[in-house]
Amino acid sequence: MVESSEDVAGRLFLAVGRLSRSLRQAGTPGPGHGSISALSTLLALGPMRLGDLAAKEGVAAATMSRIVASLVDAGWASREPDPIDRRAWLATATPEGERMLLDLRSTRVHELQKRIDRLPPEHQAALGQSLPALEALLAGDES
Repeated sequence: MVESSEDVAGRLFLAVGRLSRSLRQAGTPGPGHGSISALSTLLALGPMRLGDLAAKEGVAAATMSRIVASLVDAGWASREPDPIDRRAWLATATPEGERMLLDLRSTRVHELQKRIDRLPPEHQAALGQSLPALEALLAGDES
């Protein structure tokens, strides 16, 4: 039986969400997905205004303000006045934030690799072959 694209989309949505949650729970405790994503963006793009970071992450400014506040409280980011507009703030990842993110990624990637290694060879091959399609799904989000 051939699955409809809606069935594939629904199954993929659930599988990705469940896998992400399972990997978070299996590893060491750490920040949530929103914090990890925001910190990753700061590391990749450098200091950003909170509004710009919120837009890049696709969340409301108030949500990003809470995320950045939690990152600052943990010592993983800092907030400094924008030198161009003193009314605005720039969020910046700290060296501690970069180390935490690298450690967290390493732990979760290691856990994922253990799970992949337990799959039969044909499923491992299918995962590898699906990566270009999965990466293409994100291509529109990289703006």
